[in-house]
Amino acid sequence: MSATTHHDTTRGRWRSPRPARPGTAPRYGLRTAWVMMASGWSANQFSALLGAYRSNLGLSESTVTGLFAVYVVGLVPGLLVGGPLADRHGRRPVALVALGVNLASSVFLMVGSTAHWLLLPGRFLTGVGAGALLAAGSAWVKELSSPPFVAEAAPAAAAKRAGLFVSAGFASGGLVASMIAQWAPHPLVTAYLPHLVLASAAGLAALPVPESRQPRPAATAQPTAPAATGPGAPAPSTSAYGRRFLRAVVPLAPWVFAAPAIGFATLPGLVDDGLSGWQTVYAGIMTAVVPGAGLVVQPLARRLAARSRLATAAIGMLVTTVGLALAAPAAALEQPALALVSGALLGAGYGLALTYALTEVAALAPPDRLARLTAYFWTTAYIGMFTPYVIALLSGTFGMTTLLLTGAVLAVVTCVGLLWLNRDEE
Repeated sequence: MSATTHHDTTRGRWRSPRPARPGTAPRYGLRTAWVMMASGWSANQFSALLGAYRSNLGLSESTVTGLFAVYVVGLVPGLLVGGPLADRHGRRPVALVALGVNLASSVFLMVGSTAHWLLLPGRFLTGVGAGALLAAGSAWVKELSSPPFVAEAAPAAAAKRAGLFVSAGFASGGLVASMIAQWAPHPLVTAYLPHLVLASAAGLAALPVPESRQPRPAATAQPTAPAATGPGAPAPSTSAYGRRFLRAVVPLAPWVFAAPAIGFATLPGLVDDGLSGWQTVYAGIMTAVVPGAGLVVQPLARRLAARSRLATAAIGMLVTTVGLALAAPAAALEQPALALVSGALLGAGYGLALTYALTEVAALAPPDRLARLTAYFWTTAYIGMFTPYVIALLSGTFGMTTLLLTGAVLAVVTCVGLLWLNRDEE
């Protein structure tokens, strides 16, 4: 029998899901992980088309930049609303509805190539759908990768599947969109077709998968006073895991997306003078290299996290530091090859930081607060997506090389601060 949650109508109590047979239940986590890839794909496919929107539709730089930023404006409410809804009503319904919104957003953007006013709601819906998917989908994947759905689960199962598939979507979406924009006809329509196929297939794969959330016992259930009130097994308090979240996750979270955003949004524009007509392809390659490096490094990151989560965070910040330090001469000398190396290091730092953060959140969140706390992490992490705009705003005053080196110094400061704040934890 598959692992589903059953309701006993005669007694008014929820019964726990039965463990699925070995070889069957593990597929649930993998099947739902494809919705995470659809989320990452939709987030990055637009990035590679910024130049095409300027040249093909004649949109101004400020308009294109505004459309890029609208994604984050939609993402935040998607996260903050999707997480609590998933904790209250279940991961499955929220994730499937969010996937439908995610799919519809690409349809809006396709039609927006002729009806330009649809680009704004299209980008907003991209953020809403991706945000709710990150919140509910991460929790769904994590729980389906843990008992009772999986007899023996690895400690970092949530980071392994959710983080890996999100990174795969980030890496693939921008590259495929850039290839289509360079060579295919009607690029601002056809570039979104792969996401429609992916999102539809992910929905079909996830549709038969059961709900994973464990409902709270009914109020009429027999009390278990010794377990709930005994000194040996206190219930985790909101203040306890909240304080841990503030000192162990929040300082690092903005770097999760600040590092790759610098890699695929800032660096290509700093080295494109020597690319002569290949700027779109190079931008697409960079959008694949940066998250691709994060994808490749995650097996190592999971092994590190199994030994010491804090060490994973520290190494991730140090790799990000080296990536920013290399970005400075790459920009000063306008060297595309060196910029690719820098982007790969920034992506590796992203992969390490993401694995640490998702593993930490999964470890400290109570089951009925997992989606909510995951949403808080993603919301804090996406603050880093504004980093390229801050850099662009300050570049006229301080110079790009100075700003990139300053970023490297800030990464070191973050690493030291994180270790100091959590020095007694491991």
